[in-house]
Amino acid sequence: MTTHITPFVLGNYQTNCHVVTSGTDCWVVDCGYEPDELIAYLNQTNLIPSAILLTHCHADHIAGLDQMRDAIGEVPVLCHESEAEWNMNPTLNLSGFAGMPITAKAPNGFLTPGKQITLGDSVWEVLHAPGHSPGSICFVNYETNQAIVGDTLFAGSIGRHDFPTSNVEDLRHSISEVLMSLPDETAIFPGHGPSSTIGHERATNPFILHGF
Repeated sequence: MTTHITPFVLGNYQTNCHVVTSGTDCWVVDCGYEPDELIAYLNQTNLIPSAILLTHCHADHIAGLDQMRDAIGEVPVLCHESEAEWNMNPTLNLSGFAGMPITAKAPNGFLTPGKQITLGDSVWEVLHAPGHSPGSICFVNYETNQAIVGDTLFAGSIGRHDFPTSNVEDLRHSISEVLMSLPDETAIFPGHGPSSTIGHERATNPFILHGF
C-alpha cells in the first residue's frame, strides 16, 4: 500500500501542515493558522484522520487545531509530553510574544520517543529531536524513506534556537546524531519551506557543513 504525504502551506507563517495517507487511513501532522484549505481537502476526499500529530506546539503549528476539530470531529491530538501545557499557554507557544495570543484545547495523549505507530499498513517511528523546542519530534517511515521533521531541519537551513525554550546544543545533537543517521535517500518534509533529502542536506546545508 502506498503512503502519501500531502503538504498544505497555511497562514502568514507559511507553515507546512501534512496529511499522511495510507490507503483510506490518514493523519494530519500539525495544523497552523487559517486551515480552511486543509479542512476542505479532508472533506472533499472523505478522509477522517485517526489522529492529529504535533511535531511541536508553537503557535504556527497549533493555531488551527480547534477550528479543524470543530469541522471534522474530535480527533485525538497527540504531542510530546514535555509540551503538554503549551497549547493552552500563549507564553510557551510563543503567540504571546507576537502580541496575538492564541490557545487550543489540551492534547489527548502523548507520543513516546522510540515508539512505533501504524497508519494503515505503514509503520512510523517517533524520534525525539529537541532543540528548536524541548518536545520537538519527527516521524520516520524507514520502509518508504520518508521523514516529517518539523522545525528541526529545513532545506538549506535549520530550526531557530533563540527562543526562551530552545537549546542550541540539543539542536546540534538532534541534527547531527538523530537526523543525519538516516539514509541519504530519506525524503524530509519540514515545517516550513520545500522538501529535501537527508543526502542533499548532508552535502549542501551550510549549517551542517560548517556548524552553528
